[in-house]
Amino acid sequence: MGNKRLIILMFGLVCFFILMGLTLGNRAPMTWPEKFVKDSVSWTQGLFNKPAASIAGFFEDIRQLRVIYEENKTLKLTLTQYARDTQRLNELETQNKRLMEALGFTERQRQANVYTYRIAEVVSADPDPYNSTTTINLGDKDGIKENMAVMTVDGLVGRVSKVSGFHSNVQLLREINDSDNNSKAIAVTVKGNENQPFGMIESYDPKTGELVMNKVEQADDMKVGDTIITSGMGQVFPKGIEVGTITSIGPGEFGITYKVMVKPKASFSHIREVFVVEVPEVK
Repeated sequence: MGNKRLIILMFGLVCFFILMGLTLGNRAPMTWPEKFVKDSVSWTQGLFNKPAASIAGFFEDIRQLRVIYEENKTLKLTLTQYARDTQRLNELETQNKRLMEALGFTERQRQANVYTYRIAEVVSADPDPYNSTTTINLGDKDGIKENMAVMTVDGLVGRVSKVSGFHSNVQLLREINDSDNNSKAIAVTVKGNENQPFGMIESYDPKTGELVMNKVEQADDMKVGDTIITSGMGQVFPKGIEVGTITSIGPGEFGITYKVMVKPKASFSHIREVFVVEVPEVK
């Protein structure tokens, strides 16, 4: 009896599902009110979905722009740091090259002279070409004295004109003026003919950028292109320091002596490091 009831129940369920399938499959078309309601609901949903999608896309674009902005900011910072490090590296390499040249220079000079070369950095320079003042970071506390010769790797640039505790002023060669009592004329001679008569560099011609060498009694042993060096006879500049190269030789003011124009070996602008020449005291 129990099995019959179960079989009847299962048969009834099967018939119910078959009936439901036939009913849905053969459903009559929707009426116009149903269509109207369905279309209205669909249109209303589309009306709200498009702005909602646009707003969602707008905020997504803002989020993406913020991410791009932060990434761009980070990249700019990285590039700035890289450029700064590269510039610093280039400066260090340039300074290292200059110092290596300077060390090589001092070693060569020490083989020929007994001078002491005190390296100093230029801390300030007056841009006025007619009244230039160059300050270095060595002073009285470092043993620097007035009238000490100052030079670069290329050649003589001037002398110490004023000394304070930790700094000194340097009078450049372009400030030499034969009418100025504070200027110190430079006794010079020709390299390779040091025993021949010498002259005095007493002024600087700003138009040509050359030093004027006067009081040259004999010019037979001189020629254009010869190197002029300090002779040490003036008791201010020690001998053997290269000053410049002869560019022209002509008669002096009264035709008794000769006037020689000398192009300086060293540049007087953009000087970074100099050497203060210390001559040992004679005991």
